[in-house]
Amino acid sequence: EVVVAGYLEPLLSAKDNPSHSITLDYLRGAKKIDVPNRRQGEKGSLKIRGGKAFNIKNLNIDIPLGRLICITGVSGSGKSTLMYEIIDKNLQARLERKHRSAKTYNCTTFTGSEYLGRSILIDQSPIGRTPRSNPATYTGTFTHIRDMFATSSEAKARGWKPGRFSFNVKGGRCEACQGNGVIAVEMHFLPTVFVECDVCEGKRFTKETLEVTFRKRNIHQVLEMTIEEAYNFFKDIPAIEERLKTLVDVGLSYLKLGQSATTLSGGEAQRVKIASELYKPHTQKTIYLLDEPTIGLHYEDVKVLINILQKLVDQGNTVMVIEHNLDLVKCADYVIDMGPEGGFGGGNLVAKGTPEEIIENQNSHTGKYLKKHL
Repeated sequence: EVVVAGYLEPLLSAKDNPSHSITLDYLRGAKKIDVPNRRQGEKGSLKIRGGKAFNIKNLNIDIPLGRLICITGVSGSGKSTLMYEIIDKNLQARLERKHRSAKTYNCTTFTGSEYLGRSILIDQSPIGRTPRSNPATYTGTFTHIRDMFATSSEAKARGWKPGRFSFNVKGGRCEACQGNGVIAVEMHFLPTVFVECDVCEGKRFTKETLEVTFRKRNIHQVLEMTIEEAYNFFKDIPAIEERLKTLVDVGLSYLKLGQSATTLSGGEAQRVKIASELYKPHTQKTIYLLDEPTIGLHYEDVKVLINILQKLVDQGNTVMVIEHNLDLVKCADYVIDMGPEGGFGGGNLVAKGTPEEIIENQNSHTGKYLKKHL
């Protein structure tokens, strides 16, 4: 549906917005993302001394924990180097059980990891490489759904266990497509093409398996529900409801529960990963590292994302984001501005502090543009 169409200037200067276009509301200034209160208090800090990697020469900085932190700067200023080559590598060395060591990477000293229990990098890589991977399997929702089907009288009469309703193992799945619902056709010099399985007609399971229902829906029909529909359908089952609610909260209610991971955008995959962290009860403090999570997002989607990141911080965690979107930057508790330029002209700490402190720094390119948003 086309909500509104026309030349921008008259649309912006009109007295009202009869189309109720959310996009137009943001462009006109009728809607905006509000700046939250900054978090205060000491919760420990990561202390980097003598940071050196690529164009970063001698970085010394204390990064407060328990905050929403944005790393900003022009392209090539050293943002990714700081996050991946210095912060992430040193945190993984100290917090990853398999490879735990006190070795420092690309800096003289790195301290403060004792305030953290986990370090999680949430990027935009796919949540799975096959059509069998989907939001339901990634968040663990599908395990509980299979359990519910296995408790039905029909399944019990046939002696079926939860595994019967899995498309990852033999038994109830369609073996022609191995539970994918599609067949991969290799193309020379072209990407692989997926065509619907003509045996199960894309339903992934055998006819016998589909005869078993839960609340008059078979397993295929449940996977075809949108996340919002599934949330309402399973609302009285806590183990399923709490997982689906996080997917709704991150703005993914429109996705199908069983939508193939291969069809999800990078931003959608990243939000599925964030959702999977929201419902997990963690006793350890976590630092989440994200790289430009607002790419491809609408104003309203950015607002939803900011609320979710703030929720993670409110739970006692730290969220560190490489970001260019100033609506997110203005909501940060702490900003690390790298630069001042890119390449050989970058790699330096230009400014640090709250967004209000960044805009006062005359050398910060970020500050000049951020000032208009505060």
